Amino acid sequence: MGFLPISAEDMRRAGIEQLDFVYITGDAYVDHPSFGHAIISRVLEAHGYRVGIIAQPDWKDEASIAVLGKPRLGFLISAGNMDSMVNHYYVSKKHRPGDAYTPGGEAFKRPDYATVVYGNLIRKTYKDVPVIIGGIEASLRRMAHYDYWSDKIKRSVLLDSQADLLSYGMGEKSIVEIADALASGIAVKDITFVKGTVYKTRDISGIYDALTLPSYEEVQAEPKRYADSFAVQYRNTDPFTAKTLIEEYPHRVYVVQNPPQEALTTAEMDAVYELPYMRTYHPSYEEKGGVPAISEIRFSLTSCRGCFGGCSFCALTYHQGRIIQTRSHESLIKEAETFLKEPDFKGYIHDVGGPTANFRAPACEKQLTKGVCPDRQCLFPRPCPNLRADHSDYLSLLRKLRALSGVKKVFVRSGIRFDYLLADKDDTFFRELVEYHVSGQLKVAPEHISDAVLSRMGKPNRTVYEQFVRKYDKINERLGKKQFLVPYLMSSHPGSTLKEAVELAEYLREFGYMPEQVQDFYPTPSTISTVMYYTGIDPRNGQKVYACKNPHEKLLQRALIQYRNPSNYELVREALIKAGREDLIGFSDKCLIRPRKIKTRNEVENGRTKNKVGHGGKNSGHPDAVHKTTEKAKRKTIRNIHKRKKDS
Repeated sequence: MGFLPISAEDMRRAGIEQLDFVYITGDAYVDHPSFGHAIISRVLEAHGYRVGIIAQPDWKDEASIAVLGKPRLGFLISAGNMDSMVNHYYVSKKHRPGDAYTPGGEAFKRPDYATVVYGNLIRKTYKDVPVIIGGIEASLRRMAHYDYWSDKIKRSVLLDSQADLLSYGMGEKSIVEIADALASGIAVKDITFVKGTVYKTRDISGIYDALTLPSYEEVQAEPKRYADSFAVQYRNTDPFTAKTLIEEYPHRVYVVQNPPQEALTTAEMDAVYELPYMRTYHPSYEEKGGVPAISEIRFSLTSCRGCFGGCSFCALTYHQGRIIQTRSHESLIKEAETFLKEPDFKGYIHDVGGPTANFRAPACEKQLTKGVCPDRQCLFPRPCPNLRADHSDYLSLLRKLRALSGVKKVFVRSGIRFDYLLADKDDTFFRELVEYHVSGQLKVAPEHISDAVLSRMGKPNRTVYEQFVRKYDKINERLGKKQFLVPYLMSSHPGSTLKEAVELAEYLREFGYMPEQVQDFYPTPSTISTVMYYTGIDPRNGQKVYACKNPHEKLLQRALIQYRNPSNYELVREALIKAGREDLIGFSDKCLIRPRKIKTRNEVENGRTKNKVGHGGKNSGHPDAVHKTTEKAKRKTIRNIHKRKKDS
């Protein structure tokens, strides 16, 4: 089958005079189902459309998007597997040094706000060709949204990119409907009927049973109106219950969001993942060492989509939805068997999962016919009575995979939702997870231990995690294994003050663990947590929430989690003083840090002398200046030492 065309020469060899679609992506071209551009292109190809790929075009050169000529039906645009701003910047807004989705890991091969830049680049050359945008960046910016990097409310990316249509969510169904409509001669401006799309219009008279969101000007002017708007959007992400949403912009321009596409059936999902992917990066990248991102996903299996976990800081509900979609055992085993033929396969399947590995079915039967509850979560604040906590299907799948000849180990590296695990009355999966699918360490995500913060995160309270830890340790003990938990922790999430950060540090002291890495809360587009960060309001209930925005306080909260790191000493000391917790500075086992070290007379004398010799003080021109200052310091130090002895 081969790779899709990336040049005019490829088109000539394939006998293609004109492509139906040209797909422009901010990632390198990797023909693997973990990459959105590969899935959408192969789905279109399976429906008879000819697609070419322009990966990481030079956005400063208009000719870079013309290398495959003018497509017959339209351009498709995606920023890549990540939002381009998250790809480029740490939460501190400093540049990331590399990019795993680029050949050789090279940074900055895509522009900031890539979807917008690529769209405008196309419009300079092709005025009348339909432009359809999609992928995670477009999906999460489909309506007016808070943008952390510019610290302002931005318009729908549909308007700023000058695109005609936006496909949100995973997009396999909507892109085929769009393609068929265009191929039948329907003008792109008239494609207003496809589920899972957003379009722009000046006439909303024909739209019925829709919800009108606060206008762009309203959400720009008043943060509370943005919280109100997002609350409505969040409750309309389910294909069974969602309404059409309308957002007004100046000059009577309207952005209209159609309800989401239906979830894929198991048969449909199998078909998507069994398309003829090359399963690796384009060979033209070999001279740069390939594309780093392939290493983790090459021998991993995507078994599910969607997530009913409902974490506030995660955009999955907004993008993939809460209804779990799964592939069949047969499809997954068939893919695993292709690994065995690869010369680089060493017998280790790196992961079998998805957004949450142990979700292999909808949370309850109702979701398959009536959708998810718009005002109730499946697991938070506690598991719903209707929740079907059952790991038997996932357990059966893992057993089949590890029984394959040539497979040494099957890892589970996707997130495990531990509260769902505990809700299952049968411990068989938990035991086999520990026995067969963990290699020394299991990564879990309690995120925090303060119930005040956890409630804002949409995570279970602290006692649930502690119950999980005890059970994990007990199973390891029974199996004679010495394995550890590696908890993911987050600092500065809305709701976390220095008080809660100190509470987390004290917990880590008792737990005897200091994380090597801590994730500062990152306000990415279209999450509940980001709305709380920007507005100071929880959109679910309208309650006020403390949001840590001061960069220095964020440093203090982060340092508290890593209080044992000597380089954090001054930050930790400052944080404890500001929090009124000087009781944690001392020599007892309950203290986080010790008081500052008392210098001896020789250390003080040597230090003062070096400082005065190395820097020109106000008396530095006088030959006795250093001597006088040192003698004064010595006398002061001696007095202090005598005073401490007397006090003690």
